[in-house]
Amino acid sequence: MKICVVGAGAIGGFMAAKLGAAGHEVSVIVRGAHLRAVRERGLRLIAEDGSASTHPVTATDRIADLPPQDVVILGMKAHQVPAVAPEVPGLLGPDTVVVTAQNGLPWWYFHKLGGPHEGLGLESVDPGGVIARHIPVGRVIGCVVYPACEIVEPGLIRQIEGNRFPLGELDGSDTPRLRALVDAFRAAGFKSPVLSDIRAEIWLKLWGNLSFNPISALTHATLADICGHEPTRQLARTMMREAQAIAETLGIRFKIDVDRRIAGAQAVGQHKTSMLQDVEAGRALELPALVQSVIEMGRITGTPTPTIEHVHALATLLAQTLQAQRGRLRVEALPPG
Repeated sequence: MKICVVGAGAIGGFMAAKLGAAGHEVSVIVRGAHLRAVRERGLRLIAEDGSASTHPVTATDRIADLPPQDVVILGMKAHQVPAVAPEVPGLLGPDTVVVTAQNGLPWWYFHKLGGPHEGLGLESVDPGGVIARHIPVGRVIGCVVYPACEIVEPGLIRQIEGNRFPLGELDGSDTPRLRALVDAFRAAGFKSPVLSDIRAEIWLKLWGNLSFNPISALTHATLADICGHEPTRQLARTMMREAQAIAETLGIRFKIDVDRRIAGAQAVGQHKTSMLQDVEAGRALELPALVQSVIEMGRITGTPTPTIEHVHALATLLAQTLQAQRGRLRVEALPPG
């Protein structure tokens, strides 16, 4: 297959390296020092077991440089998709599929779903509908991202843990194109079950992200610390309960309860969430897809989200302050004495 990963950062780079190693013709859209490093030395990967490998891929910062692909993987964060969406059609051939590999509620949530909200857009993740206008929803296959990866340095990705990328058609059907994509992912070493209800899996992943991410960004605490401190544990639980009420209004049923989900997060240990890592690095925060989208969904369904809104207000002010000051925040140990 010809596969292009648009936004080959930590997760996208991990996917590109593994798919390239499986024999696919992989190209990546990257910028700056990351682009220069991949061009000069290849895309390098340190696997979870510590083994290192290098993968030659075609690297460019211009989508227009590439021919139509069989598969386009959108590997960037959700708030970065609108900026590239107008260029994506240049990668689309007659049968190209587009894999959305973002955290949070996707722009296509109410497409191919049926019911009273069919075709409704989510302004929080697709402002002005720019993504929907440029990426035909009929091309899309949904993907839920579970691995944790990081960019060690330009051109070098480290897999921290996990290799699970469940996939599903938006209408729940089992199609030949979905099976071909699943086969390609599995051959690359990914765990990619076929989901008949990908939205339920999205909510399960989002359940933790919408609570633990902003709490960690505000407190600079790890998952174990948040869950082990009773007030923040209860804060996360309340946020998750509000989100669960929204999801259940939409027909979603969670396969585990909230306390088991919190226990799973606590078991991860002293792990910094991606949003806390972004605060420390001075990067934009994923609040629109992870938190604002849930608030918007609450308004659509008439479900109150007071606690989520309060935490979102604090986190957005933090994000605005960091952006205005062009700064970052990191807790550092004081010298002895």
